[in-house]
Amino acid sequence: MTRRIKKHIVTAVIAGIMIIAGAGLGLYFKAFGDSATEPSQAASVYAEHKTESRSPGEKEWPAERPKSVLKSALAGSWYPADPEALKKMLKGFFDSAQVSPRNDVVAVILPHAGYSYSGKTACAGLKAIARHYERIIVIGPSHSVRMEDILSVPRVTHYETPLGQIPLDVEFIDRLLEYPVFQNVPHAHQSEHSVQIELPLLQSVDSGFKLVPMVAGSCSLQAVQRAAAILKSMVDENTLVVASSDFVHYGASYGYVPFTENIPEQLKKLDTGALKLIEALDVPGFLEYREKTGATICGYIPIAVLLSMLDKSSKAELINYTTSGQLEGDYSRSVSYLSIVFSGTWRKGSTMEPPARDAELTDSDRKKLINLARKTIGYALEHGRVPETAELGIEISDTLKEPRAAFVTLKKAGRLRGCIGDIFPSQPLYKSVLSNAINAAFRDRRFTPLQKEEFNDITIEISALTRPKSVPSANDIRIGTDGIVLNKAGRSAVFLPQVASEQGWDLSQTLTQLSLKAGLAADDWNEGAAFLVFQADVFGEGEK
Repeated sequence: MTRRIKKHIVTAVIAGIMIIAGAGLGLYFKAFGDSATEPSQAASVYAEHKTESRSPGEKEWPAERPKSVLKSALAGSWYPADPEALKKMLKGFFDSAQVSPRNDVVAVILPHAGYSYSGKTACAGLKAIARHYERIIVIGPSHSVRMEDILSVPRVTHYETPLGQIPLDVEFIDRLLEYPVFQNVPHAHQSEHSVQIELPLLQSVDSGFKLVPMVAGSCSLQAVQRAAAILKSMVDENTLVVASSDFVHYGASYGYVPFTENIPEQLKKLDTGALKLIEALDVPGFLEYREKTGATICGYIPIAVLLSMLDKSSKAELINYTTSGQLEGDYSRSVSYLSIVFSGTWRKGSTMEPPARDAELTDSDRKKLINLARKTIGYALEHGRVPETAELGIEISDTLKEPRAAFVTLKKAGRLRGCIGDIFPSQPLYKSVLSNAINAAFRDRRFTPLQKEEFNDITIEISALTRPKSVPSANDIRIGTDGIVLNKAGRSAVFLPQVASEQGWDLSQTLTQLSLKAGLAADDWNEGAAFLVFQADVFGEGEK
């Protein structure tokens, strides 16, 4: 059967929270609710319509981009919200640290718990740094948004804490986003404490630096090395890299109780084992140690990226070590905190040319994705669980392993039967198709879960999206053709491309309604707003 492949704009309403199936899902809510294919926060959205379009321009940001601020969510809980109280707390930590400053520090590992727990350890590590940096890269692990082989960087211009606003190095971030391993997954940054907790600490010891905040998902060694090589080719002597990580999390609440006697000594032994491999800059050894011991080191990916960036002549030094068990006098539940500084120089790696973005899918790729979606749904109906890709007997090409978002649409007798997808890439394309096939079949709140007797009656359509791209201004948006993502002041909203035509709106009326939908004032789109558009390669069963 021949298939006619069209280029479409595909957009949908971004919910802003994890999509959770409503009442009545029964078996499928239980079977699929905790699976690795559950949609990440604000990643999966509903869609129904598509329209023809041409590709937008390649320019990623206007020369004079509007100011957009991401506000830290930690003030008042993880540390004092009052600036003076926060300054006083941090000054106390710094004053008590008996550390000699160094001028050749290029990187540091810092903990990321609330300041009452890890503040002294973190400040001791920062007190070891004697110089100013023009750029500070903070890499923290994702605790809430699932991403695979991806490190997310935000498309904002400033980060705000009680101590003020920090400008982002937007040019550096733009360059990172040319590589598939770096993506913009907006909700990965909204409340990720592993990055946000470091910012007031950095503000208290330095000023005038530009920030590159980065949230790392679960990554293979290959992805770690790829990200590190890209970063290494871009950093210079005026760059500090911060890897944010707590170390061993011990206790039943963390699901890690490898011993019950001599807990302080055993914890120190576990942490020291990891430290020795870090000091040796042994990335494979460090990752293997974590896997072998089960040591719950949450920032192991940021640490691995950092170690992979460092020159072999770099020297690591433990500055401070403590545990929450020691601080509270209770080891039934304990987290370890280490601050480690790395001295040396950055030796730039070879410049890496960005690959072609969103590689064109072949007919074979499209057929594999359709087959993957159908077999996934059929397997779930038969076995009551999400299959592993290997269980489906489908060979995955390299193109399908690249990060890319997708929608999966189900139709029955020509009518919509389910449609859910991702706006921003957070996993390989084939996994986006697999997870959204499950979501469209069993988690679309507008429909009851698909039943076995319906399986042969549905047709499947897949929309493989390109990464959202910015347009220089609102005037570059094409009404009736472009779907629109509006972002301003931490708020966002999306309109389908046909909404304006259906409502009879012109551009101004469309953006006014989009502003209201985002919870902004009607005319807020006029100034300081940024706009994204994106496209999709749409293909399906039954096309002539």
